[in-house]
Amino acid sequence: MKMSSVYPSNYLKAADLQGKFVSVNIAEVKIVDLGGNEERPVVFFEDKKRGLVLNKTNSNAIVNAYGDETDNWNGKPLELFPTETSFQGKMVPCIRLRIPVNGQAVPAQATAPALNVQPVKPIDESEIPF
Repeated sequence: MKMSSVYPSNYLKAADLQGKFVSVNIAEVKIVDLGGNEERPVVFFEDKKRGLVLNKTNSNAIVNAYGDETDNWNGKPLELFPTETSFQGKMVPCIRLRIPVNGQAVPAQATAPALNVQPVKPIDESEIPF
């Protein structure tokens, strides 16, 4: 038995992307109580069950592309990809995003993701279980 299936998360983790780029469209952004007196913005996607808790890096990427007002983000495209970041002195998995060029998905080999990550193969989004 996989414990992740016993205690499923409402939010995406890097492992959920299965090492692939995933193209999504924003459905909405909500402020969500994550517990422990912590509220954060979460971006939800069209035709997907789980959202992505927005950190400062990913929030700024969307703001730079689509503006500061989250109501204007609905329907806008993003590409999510797994990578790593430094957290408390250790490298840990994370999800980053990029804005597709002209609203089109960019082939993985065309633009190298940040943090010296090797490009990953695009995936049919129907294969992602979220």
